[in-house]
Amino acid sequence: MFVLNLLFKKPSKEAEKAMHDALKHPHVTPGIAPEILNAQEMVKSITQHQHAQIVNSGNSAIMAVMNALDGPFILPDQGGWIGFKRIAEFLGKEIITLETEWGIISPEKLELLLDNLVQVPSALFLTSFAAYTAEQPVRELFELCHENDMILVEDASGSVGDPEKRLCNGNHAHIIIGSTGSPKIVNVGNGGFVSTNDKAILEKSQLLYKMLKADSVTCAGIQAEMKLAPYNLDKTVNACNFLKKNLGTVFHKNKRGITVILPSENPRQDSRNLRKHLHTDGKGIITTCPQYNRLMEKAVCIEIKNLNTDCLTKDTLKQIVEFVDNTLF
Repeated sequence: MFVLNLLFKKPSKEAEKAMHDALKHPHVTPGIAPEILNAQEMVKSITQHQHAQIVNSGNSAIMAVMNALDGPFILPDQGGWIGFKRIAEFLGKEIITLETEWGIISPEKLELLLDNLVQVPSALFLTSFAAYTAEQPVRELFELCHENDMILVEDASGSVGDPEKRLCNGNHAHIIIGSTGSPKIVNVGNGGFVSTNDKAILEKSQLLYKMLKADSVTCAGIQAEMKLAPYNLDKTVNACNFLKKNLGTVFHKNKRGITVILPSENPRQDSRNLRKHLHTDGKGIITTCPQYNRLMEKAVCIEIKNLNTDCLTKDTLKQIVEFVDNTLF
């Protein structure tokens, strides 16, 4: 039986060493630990925002930002992050759902929605890659939000260090949030961040940031991993491009992404077949749809973002293509 053994994404050796050093030499003098300050500076250099906060998870970042905004919030009908919905509901914020094209937000549809609303929403929340598989037109959406006095919040968990500078770019987002948990582009195991040019947004959730702060060990890992983010993202996007080009029918075939999503008449059965043959040394890389975090269609996802970049070789990708073609098409 054909079995392809793959490497699940783990923190880099550089991050592990930095975290180990921080653990061996804990900060005991007054003031903020240097690892925390360094991580904040690294976030600002990546996002090009003036202010940043490190927190203990991506959901904590969402919580702090939503707490600082009045609502209502516009959320995509699919391809976003379920935490957007759950945290907004927990905070009692009104949600307006925007119809998308398999997760991609059309500026024209957003403008039409705004034209038909009596009250302008406070913010649009989106992920850099819709369903992790297709790049959002972030710059165009930012310009439209800016014209309507609305904040664009970009969850850049999947796009930190974008070499194209189109995503996770503070010039195209009022607020950028991200998770550095596992398995993300900045892959520390936990942690998250918020960045913005508007210091008042951070100050409104000052108490939450004190409660949700990340420790110096996590921050040491974040700083080290962010240095590697451009390489890791570029390698992952190129791998997905190769798979999309060489596989049969896939959603958003010509869009940049870090996950490949294929339509399936029987997602459960097809995912079982794929899992039997695509093994990892950690959690799996096969998920199924419909689900809000991906697409509300019957489909199977190959989560390339979950893999260590060392195993994203052309030979390995060719084997994945051959096996998937034989299994699904």
